[in-house]
Amino acid sequence: MILEIISMVLILFGAGIALVGSIGLARFPDIFTRLHGPTKATTLGVGGVLLGTILLLILQGETGVIRELLITVFLFLTAPVSAHLIAKAALHRRCKSVCAISAEGSD
Repeated sequence: MILEIISMVLILFGAGIALVGSIGLARFPDIFTRLHGPTKATTLGVGGVLLGTILLLILQGETGVIRELLITVFLFLTAPVSAHLIAKAALHRRCKSVCAISAEGSD
């Protein structure tokens, strides 16, 4: 009973963090600040959902835990790499940051 509650709390926590990351992706003004939403908060959120799901699967005695672990590993390996590639592409295209624009305007 208590492990099921912990599992549900992890799933709700993960969903809430993923929601915050998605809102950040939509609200931040430029590409460099928008990278933080999906790479930081959403990774933590999906990780929380997956941990809660793994715990729930173990409690129910079902198979599929290996699949959930592989999804978690894949997520934690690919999110930083994709964020790095997006940042490099933005730098290559000379995208302006909000911080750089405000610093130019104060001169």
